[in-house]
Amino acid sequence: MKKVRAHVLIDGRVQGVCFRMDTRRAALERNVAGWVRNLPDGSVEAVFEGEEADVKSMLKWCEAGPPLARVGKMDMQWEPYTGGFDGFEITFL
Repeated sequence: MKKVRAHVLIDGRVQGVCFRMDTRRAALERNVAGWVRNLPDGSVEAVFEGEEADVKSMLKWCEAGPPLARVGKMDMQWEPYTGGFDGFEITFL
C-alpha cells in the first residue's frame, strides 16, 4: 500500500481541550507516525505519515477533533513521504 505524508494546520478552539493528547492517541491507534504541536496563534500543527488509508482516517478525525474541540478550519498539504519517524510525538516550539 502507498505511504503518504500530510501536513496540517488546524484553527478553532483547539488549545486547552486535549487536542494534542487525543491526536497522539488517535494516531497511535491508526499506526500513523509524526508529531503534533500548539502554535502561538492558538492553532495546532501536525504531520502524519503512514499508509494512505490510515493517514486519511487521521485527517478525517482532525476535522472534528476531541469532544471539547471546535475545529473552524483545517488546511492540509500533501508532502513527500520521508519515513523519518519512529512513532507519534507531542512536540513544542
